[in-house]
Amino acid sequence: MTLVPGSRLGPYHVVSPLGVGGMGEVYRGRDTSLNRDVALKVLPDAFASDPERLARFEREAQLLASLNHPNIAAIFGLHEGVTDPAEAATGPGDAGHDVRSDKTMASGSRRTVRALVLELVEGATLADRIADGPLSLEEALPIARQIVDALDAAHEQGIIHRDLKPANIKVRPDGTVKVLDFGLAKALDPVLGKIDLVISAMPDGAEKTSLIKSLGELLRVQNKAFILPISREYPDLAGSS
Repeated sequence: MTLVPGSRLGPYHVVSPLGVGGMGEVYRGRDTSLNRDVALKVLPDAFASDPERLARFEREAQLLASLNHPNIAAIFGLHEGVTDPAEAATGPGDAGHDVRSDKTMASGSRRTVRALVLELVEGATLADRIADGPLSLEEALPIARQIVDALDAAHEQGIIHRDLKPANIKVRPDGTVKVLDFGLAKALDPVLGKIDLVISAMPDGAEKTSLIKSLGELLRVQNKAFILPISREYPDLAGSS
């Protein structure tokens, strides 16, 4: 892992790892300057010196910064600094956020790290929810509506997510859905913001209904159950199933 739990990156104390994927490592962190929990996303060591990966990382930050929607996890900043394993956090940390600056030595070494500072979204991923069994219609429709709202907001800005999957969607305990991980996102001309034009730009003659079908499969509900909330606004996308 790139960051060591208990170490420090600027004003951020690293609390614990949250997940690892091909596009980055994500950690729970504590912003000591604003006294809030955050998610810290960093590139794995193997890609930290790759110019293409670094450019993609910066592009993710810029794309997220251009979006402001309640169903898209927010970005707070792009931080670059040197990790300090000697500034290990002690105390309850994750549970009580009692972070004390005892000069406790932590394993690891000092290194320069660039991190996306993101909104920490509590709750299970949609993948976790689906693993417990298929969602009922009553559960699926509110989730589907919020996913569509998030994607529509991104499409209005000419941004295509390109990596939508259950693991990149979180459902908070209050039912709020957050779309995560825009690491593979692509910015198109904002003129193409309408969903029908965006889908028409998909490669290899992809059918217009493919997005709806893939999202329906994402939720493991019948396609028509997913189409209902958006069929009025986009009837051409809901014409076949």
